[in-house]
Amino acid sequence: MSTDLSPSRADLSNWRTAPFSRWAFHNIRSILPVAEIESAPGSAWSLPARPVAFDDFSLRLPKGGTLDLDGFLKTTATDGLLILQDGHIVFEHYDGGTDRDTPHILMSATKSITGLMLGILADRGEIDIDAEVARYVPEVAATAYQGATIRELIDMRAGIVFDGAGLQAYADAAGWEPVAPGTTPNLHDFFATMRAQAKPHGGAFSYVSSNTDLLGWAIERATGRSFASLVSTLLWKPMGASGEAFITLDPKGAPRCTGGFCATLRDFARLGQLVLSAGRRGSHAIIPETWLDDIRTNGDAQAWRDGQWRDSFAAISRNMHYRSGWYVINDQPQLTFAMGIHGQNLFVDAANAIVIAKLSSWPQPVEGPSIWLTHKAVAEFTRCIMAAR
Repeated sequence: MSTDLSPSRADLSNWRTAPFSRWAFHNIRSILPVAEIESAPGSAWSLPARPVAFDDFSLRLPKGGTLDLDGFLKTTATDGLLILQDGHIVFEHYDGGTDRDTPHILMSATKSITGLMLGILADRGEIDIDAEVARYVPEVAATAYQGATIRELIDMRAGIVFDGAGLQAYADAAGWEPVAPGTTPNLHDFFATMRAQAKPHGGAFSYVSSNTDLLGWAIERATGRSFASLVSTLLWKPMGASGEAFITLDPKGAPRCTGGFCATLRDFARLGQLVLSAGRRGSHAIIPETWLDDIRTNGDAQAWRDGQWRDSFAAISRNMHYRSGWYVINDQPQLTFAMGIHGQNLFVDAANAIVIAKLSSWPQPVEGPSIWLTHKAVAEFTRCIMAAR
């Protein structure tokens, strides 16, 4: 690796490491192969401005002191923040080289998009959510995924258990880091030959990113179309996305449906507005309303309480569930959100008609204090907006 620490020196060996990551997260094309996702700039979903002043925004810190809005943005390495209320932009901010037209990687918020695509395809009769994944990808029938259903994969309730070697093999297959010269690991080969162990499927929440990459393969097999073309035709264009979008690919061209989606901040927020609007843009239904209702109401709270992240989120809420790639906090108001490492978030507060999209470049993949601050900021943004009405 070069000793030049200029952010633009980001490459496959360092792109997820600070200081390179802040440049890399909005220059993914320079580092990874991608598949284009067409948008519809000529019929963009209008987001009129209705600014709100956040002069009294204040976050009280656990050890004393407070953060104003600028302090929050800097402390949580914000690359972009956009807040909608009733479909109007009340706040928009960019930093770190990201701007209105810049596609930024969404990391694991990609899982939430994959979950929405499953709902759309299930409604069209193109995939059976309750079917075993091996029905669509028989290559995994003799692996730890034997018997796991599409529903169990998207809800992170498959009993897959990787050891260190298995995790490294998965990382190599995804193509997000250098591999040994002369080798071409890829996701399809990985899944066909994986040696992970399995506990009974359908148990506690267990976050395994490979689940969603396997779902991408199942979707492409079920439909006979690429994931990128499906997203473009069934979600992105109908929604009125206007900016560049693409998804990263493994060395053999398989989409990284667990974390590789890249989009502009405005289109990320439009996705939240679509969820808020019961899956409709005007009179046009895009995501089945029943699927979105299911996300909000049918998650297994006991699976979350028995799962691996219960204690990590205890400071935010103990009343949560995970469904179809989305997190749901069942407090008042209920909050549905997508989340990715390094600080990618999309919050949907239906009760107050608020959508908050945040793109970030946290130095570490998971930063407990930044997660806590971001959730506290959502509540404070809501307080400020409702007070200004």
